[in-house]
Amino acid sequence: MQGLIRTVILSTVLLSLSNCGEPAKTTAPGPGLPNLIVILTDDLGYGDLSCYGSHRIHTPHLDRMAAEGLKFTNFYAFPSCSPSRAALMTGCYPPRVGIPNVIGPTGPAWTSHVQYGLHPDETTLPEVLKTAGYATGMVGKWHLGHWPETMPRRQGFDFFFGLPYSNDMLPEDGYPDLPVYDDEKPVAYNPDQALITQWYTQRSLDFIRENKDTSFFLYLAHSMPHIPLFTGDAYADRSRQGVYADVVEEIDGSVGTIIAELKRLNLDENTLVVFTSDNGPWLTYGNQAGSAGPFREGKGTTFEGGMRVPMIARWPAKIDAGNISHRTASLMDILPTFAALSAAELPVAKIDGQDISALFTDFRHPAYAPDKEPFCYYRSGKIEAVRLGKWKLHIPHSFRFVDEVGDDGIRGGYAYTTTGLELYDLHGDPAEKYNVAEKFPEKADELERLIGKLQEEMNAEIRPPFYPAGDDQEAQTQVQ
Repeated sequence: MQGLIRTVILSTVLLSLSNCGEPAKTTAPGPGLPNLIVILTDDLGYGDLSCYGSHRIHTPHLDRMAAEGLKFTNFYAFPSCSPSRAALMTGCYPPRVGIPNVIGPTGPAWTSHVQYGLHPDETTLPEVLKTAGYATGMVGKWHLGHWPETMPRRQGFDFFFGLPYSNDMLPEDGYPDLPVYDDEKPVAYNPDQALITQWYTQRSLDFIRENKDTSFFLYLAHSMPHIPLFTGDAYADRSRQGVYADVVEEIDGSVGTIIAELKRLNLDENTLVVFTSDNGPWLTYGNQAGSAGPFREGKGTTFEGGMRVPMIARWPAKIDAGNISHRTASLMDILPTFAALSAAELPVAKIDGQDISALFTDFRHPAYAPDKEPFCYYRSGKIEAVRLGKWKLHIPHSFRFVDEVGDDGIRGGYAYTTTGLELYDLHGDPAEKYNVAEKFPEKADELERLIGKLQEEMNAEIRPPFYPAGDDQEAQTQVQ
């Protein structure tokens, strides 16, 4: 009965709250600036879309999006939720902005060490775009701090509807009641998650319609396919391949609905839509986990399966249909790229992302030359591996692997082991099976020295997160 009441209350809120919050002051948008949409999924693996090789999950709308746009094959997130979202919002490696690990509300024992969030002094992606006159809205999962100072409305968004953190942080597991926010106020608790993708889609459509006459930035961060998994009635058992596939197909349907609305409003040609994921699949959940495709390991690791994710960009006015990019890129690159496309001001503080707008608009541009900048695989604030061109070096570090597979939403188990000094040629060995460090000792030594240099620089440049008043900041800093 309580679940029904929650559903009725939240459904009423969705129907009655038609405004998207009081917009913050912005400059007037320039003529012809593109609308910008980022759709971020949670725990979606590289191999979970049919356009990325899945034979189990049918994703016709995303397949069409890829066919009409640009598909990346070497796009990276970070190993877990909060660090990836920090990278997207700030254009920085996660430890630079004080978010090296997953954070959350007070609950189980592990949360006592992660009571912090993204500092309001950081310049976020929506704040960058507001300097160019954009309306900014967010729908979905935030997970960068649940205090008022760290929530989306205080971080540059004119409007927010969604969850402050993951959909599995529930009272039955020792967390507080899970709130649903509309702007800065909770409007329901412990929602019926079978309806959550529909709600996110509807509020995204509302935002687009209300801002159709100005340049806008929409950040839609789906809560799934992170467990627990739920779908609306229309997608229940639709795939005949289990609830994980049903969830991904419902998200695919949401993408199709949003693109159809852009076309209906004559916004499609000049709207850049980016679709990606926050990390690889949570493999210990077995038949309710995704697929890393050809890559090793999954979420929580710095192997390719933990960090290489799908990325599709569609912009009919600029991106030629059917393009594929093999360049290395990451979530950090979205902020400087969107800034370049909108003529917005970059943050004053140092960022790590690169402007990759040339990849969207001109395949003959020198940006298509081989990768020259290193990409660091950070986990818990430490560089565990680095990629430079085709070469990837792991330095010795602990990592987890599945030794007991879960089933039907019941989590399995991990065991832990340690890598050696391991060098891989990702062009010939993307699965990281064949360590060639002894065959190419000079390259291994070069990259090992590079890791040491980059880690030392990062350690000297880390900026603090936000801590709520009275928290033991020193203890948490030591844990980081």
